[in-house]
Amino acid sequence: MENPLICSSCKKRITNTRGSAVFLCPKCGKEEIVRCDDCRKTVVKYVCHSCGFKGPN
Repeated sequence: MENPLICSSCKKRITNTRGSAVFLCPKCGKEEIVRCDDCRKTVVKYVCHSCGFKGPN
């Protein structure tokens, strides 16, 4: 079984959730950032644990 996707901001499990997004850190490209639909819509901040980048800007 695969690891469930967990939102980087609210820590909610989002595996197979519509409107979610998964992408590499825009600054370092090392860490995978996972965003649920709610955090994307309300522009909740996330932090890359590899380089400290904070987004969204």
